[in-house]
Amino acid sequence: MKYAAMGARYLMGIIFVVFGLNGFIGFIELPPFEGPAGDFMSAMFGSGYLYVVKALEVIGGVLLLVGKKVPLALTLLTPVIVNILLFHIFLDMKGLPIAVVLVVLDAILLYEHRETLGKVIAAD
Repeated sequence: MKYAAMGARYLMGIIFVVFGLNGFIGFIELPPFEGPAGDFMSAMFGSGYLYVVKALEVIGGVLLLVGKKVPLALTLLTPVIVNILLFHIFLDMKGLPIAVVLVVLDAILLYEHRETLGKVIAAD
């Protein structure tokens, strides 16, 4: 399981750093969203909210790649992953496979760091 967690950490880190930076720099051309998905993304961009999400993606991705503060990275990225999954379930089914891959990678890492995350939850 340790090797699966390491692979999941690196893969998830690369995904979030690349797509997080793409939100600022725009080096990957993404197809435009249409209908309700397009309206949602327009609101996210127009309000500036998406820039906060992209910053969290980059920070979380870098923490995963460096291997330091992985529980903090998971705390930052898990809500983002849930929103990505829900977006693709309800608004744009085309991206659902990558969302499911992110959920699986996140689950592997959450399982690997369950003791540390459990201590944080129990400290409340």
